[in-house]
Amino acid sequence: MFDLNEEQQELQKLSRKVARDLYAPLAREMDRERTHFPREERKKLAELGLLALALPEEYGGGGRPLIDALIVQEEFAKANTLAAWPLFEASAGPARVIHLFGTEEQKQKFLPPVTSGEKIIAISISEPDAGSAATDVKTRARIDGDEVVINGVKRWCSGGGVAEQYLVYVRFSDTPGGKGMGAVVVDKETPGLTFGPQEHLMGHRGVGSADMFFDNVRVPLENVIIPEGGFNKLFTAFSIERLGNSTMCLAIAQEALDRTAKYVQERQQFGKDIIEFQANQVLLADMISQVDIARLLIWRAAEAAGDGAPKQIDASLAKCFANEMVKKVTDLAIQLHGGYGYAEEYEIERMHRDAVGWAIAGGTPTIQRTRIVSEYLGRRFDQRA
Repeated sequence: MFDLNEEQQELQKLSRKVARDLYAPLAREMDRERTHFPREERKKLAELGLLALALPEEYGGGGRPLIDALIVQEEFAKANTLAAWPLFEASAGPARVIHLFGTEEQKQKFLPPVTSGEKIIAISISEPDAGSAATDVKTRARIDGDEVVINGVKRWCSGGGVAEQYLVYVRFSDTPGGKGMGAVVVDKETPGLTFGPQEHLMGHRGVGSADMFFDNVRVPLENVIIPEGGFNKLFTAFSIERLGNSTMCLAIAQEALDRTAKYVQERQQFGKDIIEFQANQVLLADMISQVDIARLLIWRAAEAAGDGAPKQIDASLAKCFANEMVKKVTDLAIQLHGGYGYAEEYEIERMHRDAVGWAIAGGTPTIQRTRIVSEYLGRRFDQRA
């Protein structure tokens, strides 16, 4: 059902070669130094036609279905997760909100800089008191003539302080919950927007994460992508982001599996390859099955999405499983590598550190389980009741 066609296989092969040749050798150093992926390299990916495959051709994108973009993202993330970050943001991130729900004028304004590699648009949702409870957002947006004035604080923005633009979830009125919310694009250099120091996180090093402070930040009214009351649209697009998140997990797990499969056939103890011990066969079998199941869930959701958004239940199933799968698989990879799995040189410990972060970002597995049951039963659950 999910065999890649000839064109997709060629795309996969090209992506693998570019990622392995250019970015795999830099993965350890970029993680150690917390190096941000350079804009010049983003432009290079754009020139190769790999950066924004899921965005329409008329704005410089590839005009391909989501699954093609995820195939490319996986190959880059296996080689170097930081190299995959701009692909993730362009084809599965906030740019897709503009693609799906923006006006023609907004698409013409915001999408070409993304597809050319000139800019990354990061998503800014969480606040000190609003994480999983996204509708508790307090950052206010007030319309003043032909401008929007924003005040508030944002936290845990992946790309915070690094990305050139932000799709900021804001509250337009005192209407409770999501009905009072919408989203506005804000440039990094806008007066009144400042950033706290870069967070030193366990993984995701080089992506960037910093508090964002909005002090009477003024942006043009035309930067309002989702007006008040359009919160459900934001979460429709967020289902695409969840498949991007799941694909990062899949890539990390597949790379850990590939390296482990090679290692257990080379490493010897008691005079034979350690794969000869049945206990190790059981662990490797678990890794293989977990990775394969995750890929099936992700590709099923992406295939059904086409060039739009997947069903919310499909996206939540894929993300929930992939988030927990990658932690298990990288943990087993460390076990099968023994002491070497704990050493930076073998990079398995880096994969495990990155794996943990993906289960936090974009909606935790616990929240995904609530979404899964809600969609399956066709009823809503009020966590505040």
